[in-house]
Amino acid sequence: MSVTQNTKKSINWGFSSIIIFVIVVMIWIGVRIIFPDLPTIFAGTQPNNLGVNNGELHPCPSTPNCVNSQSEDAEHAIKPLTYQGDAKEAIAKLKDIINQQEITQIVSETDDYLYAQFTSHWMGFVDDVEFYANENQGVIDVRSASRLGESDLGVNRERIETIRQAF
Repeated sequence: MSVTQNTKKSINWGFSSIIIFVIVVMIWIGVRIIFPDLPTIFAGTQPNNLGVNNGELHPCPSTPNCVNSQSEDAEHAIKPLTYQGDAKEAIAKLKDIINQQEITQIVSETDDYLYAQFTSHWMGFVDDVEFYANENQGVIDVRSASRLGESDLGVNRERIETIRQAF
């Protein structure tokens, strides 16, 4: 076999790989457009440590893909939301804001707590977001964490700041 034949086979295999990759990506995008709420392999599993325990939301893991207003370290810390009135009204207002966001689901709520799941549009990554209205301090503590991966490219922090502005 000559060098020219080996090169042609190599080019043909490379071109075929690119075509297969493009087809797979197009199918993935089509499915995400037609079925945006369909869970993907990137959804992960809902954590079992969510909620409020003695006035505290669960701390962030060591990975940088989480923010928590009760956190002491700069990497994870974010300011809580502030509100006037009672906790029930504040949670109801948050619920309205969250329901206006794309691909979100309110999972549970009480008069002073709200838990929602935010799903990324294309890949279907799920972030768990919690709000706890602390009436004694007049703030709503927040925790927003990605289920999978190491970095979230600042998505959780940006989400909370967007909600803060709308709130």
